[in-house]
Amino acid sequence: MTLEKFDTGVAHPARRYNYWLGGKDNFAADRESGDLLAKSYPAARIAARANRAFLRRAVGYLAAEAGIRQFLDIGTGLPTADNTHEVAQRIAPESRIVYADNDPMVMAHARALLTSSPAGETRYIEEDLREPEKILAGLEILDLSKPVGLILVAVVHFLPSQEQAVTAVRTLLDALPSGSHLVMTLATTDLLTPELKANWDESLRTGRSDVHPRTRAEVAQFADGLELVEPGITAISEWRPDPADEEQPTPVEASLFGLVARKP
Repeated sequence: MTLEKFDTGVAHPARRYNYWLGGKDNFAADRESGDLLAKSYPAARIAARANRAFLRRAVGYLAAEAGIRQFLDIGTGLPTADNTHEVAQRIAPESRIVYADNDPMVMAHARALLTSSPAGETRYIEEDLREPEKILAGLEILDLSKPVGLILVAVVHFLPSQEQAVTAVRTLLDALPSGSHLVMTLATTDLLTPELKANWDESLRTGRSDVHPRTRAEVAQFADGLELVEPGITAISEWRPDPADEEQPTPVEASLFGLVARKP
């Protein structure tokens, strides 16, 4: 459902993520939500940075090695360093990117701050992952006869229903041609200690968290019928880590599964 009005009194994942990354585009409700979650999961800020680093590595792989020149990034989040178009266009300036998010603040900032390279193009649409058909209707700058990189980083785990989530992702993938790639990260408690898992479960039960973790088996459902790119489904910190990165989180700290997979 697309948000019809801008409500600063309700926490939004994109603004909370911005807070964890050290940004300033957030409000009291977002900071309060972020602090509550961080009490249950102290490594939340580390995980947020690890997630952004995974995005950089995965998009870099798609642009440099898989030859992808078109990207659909859903759950864009607020602009920060190494956004999808920046990573892709550093490698291939002609890359085209459509960003989609359901927060009006994200779209306002994106239109103001995310400028494309002269050779490429970016587009921003205010739509929701729960209505994939509406997202697909807004892809005018993409040629769907050619491969697309579908970026679903730290967004699917906000859908409580696994069935709804799988259906949404499948609807998007079905519209994309052979050679397209899926990039995903999803929160998981599989990698946590029993104490941290209990804290997370309690936060979810009491409504302090809106992040619904997935097991490895549930993550694998999203890649059904696709060809996983090595090293497959891993903790995000272990998916082709860059030795040059200053921060090298452990799987417990970066408790999200990540994957890159190709549509045959």
